Amino acid sequence: MAITSIYWISTALLSLLYFASASMYIAKGDFVRKAQADLGYSAPLLVPCMVNVALSDLAYAGMFYHLVLSGMAHLGVRKPKGAIPAALGLIFLIGSFATQNAAREIPSPHAPAAAVLQANS
Repeated sequence: MAITSIYWISTALLSLLYFASASMYIAKGDFVRKAQADLGYSAPLLVPCMVNVALSDLAYAGMFYHLVLSGMAHLGVRKPKGAIPAALGLIFLIGSFATQNAAREIPSPHAPAAAVLQANS
């Protein structure tokens, strides 16, 4: 019982931390930019993973497996409506993955060839 409580409390607090951080980026962009500059970072708030293409591709793979497994879990208990967010997420993920090179300086070798050609022209 105590371990379950620790899990839920720590998970809720971690989620709250991420939510607060994301909210700060949206609501107080100038403050966040100044705080980053004070730390020695001069990058804009949103950098589309141009630093490390391999890490970005790994993130796409992780999100893909997470969404597939989430959808399968709902389908496995015969609750297809619960799989709708995962299906939408997969659609968005595929769209993002297929078009990622259009927004990158360094193209991903794993993106579809058409997106690579589009990005380079």
